[in-house]
Amino acid sequence: MGAAFKFHRWKMGVLLVAANLGLLLHLAFGEIKPVSELVWLDIIGEGGTALLVLVWLGLVLKSRPGGSVTNYLVLGLSCIFFSWWIDSLDEFIRLPETITWDHWLESGPMPIGMILLTLGIYHWHREQLAISAQMEKRELLFREHRLFDKLTPLGGADYLKRQLDATLMESQNQQQPLSLLALDLDGFAAINQGYGHAEGDAVLQAVSHLLLLNLRRQDLLCRLAGDRFVVLLPNTGESQARLIALELQEAVHSLAHKTRQHGERVQLSASTAVVMAMNESPEALLKRLNLGLARSKQTLTNVA
Repeated sequence: MGAAFKFHRWKMGVLLVAANLGLLLHLAFGEIKPVSELVWLDIIGEGGTALLVLVWLGLVLKSRPGGSVTNYLVLGLSCIFFSWWIDSLDEFIRLPETITWDHWLESGPMPIGMILLTLGIYHWHREQLAISAQMEKRELLFREHRLFDKLTPLGGADYLKRQLDATLMESQNQQQPLSLLALDLDGFAAINQGYGHAEGDAVLQAVSHLLLLNLRRQDLLCRLAGDRFVVLLPNTGESQARLIALELQEAVHSLAHKTRQHGERVQLSASTAVVMAMNESPEALLKRLNLGLARSKQTLTNVA
């Protein structure tokens, strides 16, 4: 019946012994009723109920691991089954009126079993709530994982928009500044053309790690598209954001990335743009950021 059922089989053994002892007591002190005195409606009702409780008990034992919750359920159902079993025996065996212990065996275990079963169901309910909460967390993690970039350990464009929407609302509620920083590698297309796309991917991964190391704990770095990165800077004004942008530019320029094929150093540089969030939508803010980055790259081209 399965490993779980085998683990609990001693509990079924104890119940079987108790049920047989009840039967032997009735046979020892009573006499079997003739067929004409049997009330089949009571036999079907009481015996059928005992049988159903036994089925429930088997299902619990087969499907659940050991533990306090299982013990509550098993003990509760066992007591209820025993009460209905003794009640069923009265339909077949007549005991002398001087004997009263059968009433105790029939009625005593029932309330105890109901209390234990209620405790078991209550703790089972809490157990299921905890499992459901864990499943919701896993589902949320899985959904968010799909929003992450496949090449770098960063969130993608969709993840950035979700976080930006939430951060904008939080910034407005707390009356705290929020800035966005965009960083774009200069001449990245030439790297792909000169060294191949595999080397270009390696450059993006190296730059991603470098940027993460040079940002604060509260900052959020995402890869918007291609070689363009966006940093969410909560509780940061525009002047402070520009200082961070300058530090990131210097870090990229100092990166000593060497190609895997010939060991040549790839000279890297980056253009940046910074905008401070106003009372606007995430789309409008990103559009303003991209325009600022385009102007920054155009200025670099004109200077060159």
